[in-house]
Amino acid sequence: MSRPKQAASAPPLPMRDGVTPSYLWLPEGDWPDMITFMSANYPAVSEAQWRGRMARGDVVDGKGVPVQPESRYVRGARIWYYRELEHETPIPFEEDVLHQDEHIVVVDKPHFLPTIPSGRFVKETLLVRVRRKLGIEDLVPIHRLDRETAGLVIFSCNPSSRGAYQSLFQKRLVQKEYEALAGPLPPATAFPFLYRSRMVEGDKFFTMKEEPGEPNSETMVDVIGPRGEHILYRLWPHTGRQHQLRVHLSALGIPIVNDVFYPVALPCKQDDVSSPLKLLAKAIGFPDPLTGEWRYFESRRSLEP
Repeated sequence: MSRPKQAASAPPLPMRDGVTPSYLWLPEGDWPDMITFMSANYPAVSEAQWRGRMARGDVVDGKGVPVQPESRYVRGARIWYYRELEHETPIPFEEDVLHQDEHIVVVDKPHFLPTIPSGRFVKETLLVRVRRKLGIEDLVPIHRLDRETAGLVIFSCNPSSRGAYQSLFQKRLVQKEYEALAGPLPPATAFPFLYRSRMVEGDKFFTMKEEPGEPNSETMVDVIGPRGEHILYRLWPHTGRQHQLRVHLSALGIPIVNDVFYPVALPCKQDDVSSPLKLLAKAIGFPDPLTGEWRYFESRRSLEP
């Protein structure tokens, strides 16, 4: 079913504690009322919970009219609601806002904090935390970092210039520099060097792997220096494949310290935050699309003890 085209407008529910409302289009189907539909299609939320949300006015239609349990099911209508979790584990690390102007916000993300709401995290995400901290509802990440990776994330806070900043990433005009702690390469290795490979989706959920064929990923690898039994590397990804740096270093025989995905996916550590992945998005630079000036930001975080 195609969705009706509508002009962009403010959601009928306000941002609440950093969380903006989600919406759904009611699909084809014959349901006696809304509570029956919601309970059947969103089993992770109990009928009692849906009734509670409706009683609070937290489920509304496109005009902001509260949806009641007995409300008629209307195919094609849009329903707004807040995504809520009964239990969400706190992430015991704080983000730092490094820069804010009328167009962008630059944030230094800690390890273990997801960039955006997903799965079992809503409020404990970088996006929601920064929305709550700055009071900016129309805040959107221009790019993302894995939950396990710390470092710089750029947000757009101005819809009128958002496309211009997003195009920087699409045109590969952004220079990203990472640091990683891993094992040593052979002493004869000449630095810096370019590593290229073909990356595709892996055999296990959310993992990637390499295969023979035309390379579609590139990483420049340099060395900063020894750190105990490990080496601190500087990495410049020329492409942005999922888990690219983790896959490339693993393929070189030097998986990043505390990587639970590569070279072998280990059992999920759930809420264990004792061993962060030693990967940091250290710096980011780009030509400002509005002024042409070179913009450069650097993380205050370190992979060293």
